[in-house]
Order: sequence, then C-alpha cells, then structure tokens
Amino acid sequence: MTSVVPKLQILDKLGNGHFGEVFLGQDAVHGQVAVKVVSRKAENDDEEWVDIRREFLAEAQHLKTATHRNVVQVYGIDEVEDAIRFTMAYCPGGSLQAHFERGPMTLAAVRKVAIDVLIGLHALHGREMLHRDIKPGNILLDHLGMAKLGDFGLVTDRLLLGYGSAAGYADHIAVEVWQGSGTSIKSDIWALGMTLFRLLHGQVWYVFQNECPADVIAQGGFIERLRWLPHVPKPWRKVIRKMMADNTNDRYATTQEVLNAISALPTEPEWTVPIVTEDLVRWELQSPKRLNVVEWNIHGQRQHEWRAWSQPLGKGNNRSLGASTKVIGRNQVDRELEAYFR
Repeated sequence: MTSVVPKLQILDKLGNGHFGEVFLGQDAVHGQVAVKVVSRKAENDDEEWVDIRREFLAEAQHLKTATHRNVVQVYGIDEVEDAIRFTMAYCPGGSLQAHFERGPMTLAAVRKVAIDVLIGLHALHGREMLHRDIKPGNILLDHLGMAKLGDFGLVTDRLLLGYGSAAGYADHIAVEVWQGSGTSIKSDIWALGMTLFRLLHGQVWYVFQNECPADVIAQGGFIERLRWLPHVPKPWRKVIRKMMADNTNDRYATTQEVLNAISALPTEPEWTVPIVTEDLVRWELQSPKRLNVVEWNIHGQRQHEWRAWSQPLGKGNNRSLGASTKVIGRNQVDRELEAYFR
C-alpha cells in the first residue's frame, strides 16, 4: 500500500524534470511541501507504464525510510490517474543547477556542499540504497543553506542509460555502467566527482572548454581530458580524479573515504570567479583594503594573454602583480596561471 498525504493542495509550479513536474504544495501535517508528479508519457504503452509504475512504487517504502538531515525526506506517495505523486520536504533554496548555470562556486562553498552530500549519501549506502542520479539539479538547499540529496531511488538500472541520455545528464553515468556493468556505490562516487567538477567550473566553462562527456566517457580516459580552471588547487584535482578513475579498483571504495579526503582540502585563498565567457575569465580576491584581480583573455585556440593586478578599495594606485609577456599558447597559459595561483 502506498501512503496518501491527507488534504494535499497543489499550489505553484516550481519546475520541470525528465520524469515529471514539481509543484509547491500544502498539507495539513507538514505545511509547505514539494510535490513531484511523475506522469505517463505518450510513448509509454500499457505494458511499459505498468513496469515503470511498479518500479516507482516498489521504491516507495525505501524512500520513506531514508530519514536523514542531508536527504530530502519523502512523506508519502499516491497515485492519481496515470501519474504518481511524491510528496516531500520543500527546500526553499532550490537546487544547485541554478548555481552551476551562474558560474563557478568558491572552493569553500563546494567543499561544504560535498560534505553535506557525502554525509547523506553515506546514510543511503548504509541502508543498501543507491542514488544513481547525482547531479547539481538533484542537490537542494534548505532554509539554512544545508545541502540535501533529492530524487534518490527514482532511477533504476533498467532505466538509467535511456534516462541519462534523454535528460541531458549522460555525462554523470560512470564508465563501467556505459560498458555494461551495473551501478554501485562506486558509480555514485563517480557521479558526485563529476558534480563537484561542474560546480567548481560553472556551465560556460564546462560546455565550451570540455569535450561532450557523453561522447567520450565510455571510451575511457575521460578524467585526463578535463580542462581545469587554473585556480583549482592540485589537491582538489587529485581527489576528483580518484573519484572518477576508470578502474573502479583505483576509485574510492566508500563515501567515508571520500569524506575524509574532501574534508582535508584547502579552501583559501577564496578566489571568486565573477566572469566566465568564451573569451574572458576574471578572478577576484578581496582583502580589507585592496582587491586582487586576474584576467585571462582568450583570443583564440592558441592565442592567450593574462595579467594580474591589485587595486585599492579607496584611494591609492593600482599595482601590477604579473602578466604574460606576449600572446602565448594554451599549455603555457595554463602553466603560468597555475603557478600564479599557487
């Protein structure tokens, strides 16, 4: 039997997902809630819909038992005609998809998100549950800014590859899954590694500076193809590379191992990256009296320049802190900027 949340009132629409729509709701027990409506699609024949419905409802009992402060709590599940409604805790901070689309998050912000998510994911794995769909859009922020995992259990191994491709998140599917193995704790860790990379770099950099992941992940060696923003420190790169290693034996074995590694990562100096376009990246670091700025101008595939300076927040003069001596190539600009940020 599925439970029905009493006196559920559907209010405003919050957004769309591949599986359905999300609404703000109100019920007498929990107050404001989020309501995910998974509807039968036009292409689903009767047999397909029966299978999808059975899989979703089979997960219902698991979803409701996953009570943890870093997991979006599911209150109830009910059926309405050719749809299934999941009623769950409302997270007013929205998802990290919006943060990803705005641009790179700071090291400190990404580390906090990672720790919150890993604690929640560890609790799910401890109950022998996999998430299978970790991505910025499925990490939500509550009223205190705490990150919570949502939409766990909605994707099964049978649905995964088709869902990932259709939803535009095929690049969060680990190499071994593309190559025919099932999902596991380690494939969740892979997807979280990809999520952290996305949050550190933002959408513009991710799209324009990297190959289409869905086209190359299954070939292997994907982590070596990633283009990093030069301010991301080597310890961060090492941890994310290990999270996304092709060989699962080289990957972290548990979320606790990842949590230990992430917790030790540096977060200072706390550079912000307010501008990322196809031809300009700008970093800023503010002290009490001055603002340090770095700008990287991208004139073309092999033509790059950069300069760094300090400017006063009040009266005073600008001070040059470094620059390329001429137009340089991509590898050289990476080396010079990485050395500067170190």
